[in-house]
Amino acid sequence: MAEPAKSRIVECANCGARNRLSSVDASGKAPVCGKCHSPLATAPSTPVIITDANFSAIANGTQIPVLLDMWAAWCGPCRMIAPVIEQLAAELSGRVLVGKLDVDANPQTAAQFRVQSIPTLLILQNGREVDRIVGAAGKAAMLQRLQRFI
Repeated sequence: MAEPAKSRIVECANCGARNRLSSVDASGKAPVCGKCHSPLATAPSTPVIITDANFSAIANGTQIPVLLDMWAAWCGPCRMIAPVIEQLAAELSGRVLVGKLDVDANPQTAAQFRVQSIPTLLILQNGREVDRIVGAAGKAAMLQRLQRFI
């Protein structure tokens, strides 16, 4: 028996209408809102891997806020909040771009933002830091800080 196509709900940034998007789209057309016909953001629903090489293009190339998790593999608190970061990426898809940057592998970006303690979560708009959460914060605290920028 064929497996049903998966879909996700994307909120329109223009009018707030909730639109169901199929993960399989054979038309090749960009999705638009069913209510106001504005283009819908089809941001990834999983965290984007950010590196020193692609940071500028990703952070400056989006109109939506970026939640950047600065982490390291050896960091226990970083591993503790990783599932929350995954959840936020799925729940806020299209409204917030969630990224992860390994500070050990990407020291240039970590130094640029003077990251001295991990986990550090940066909230960026147009590539600029607008807020910072240092330490293993809970999901509610992260959402509360993000709400000002969504």
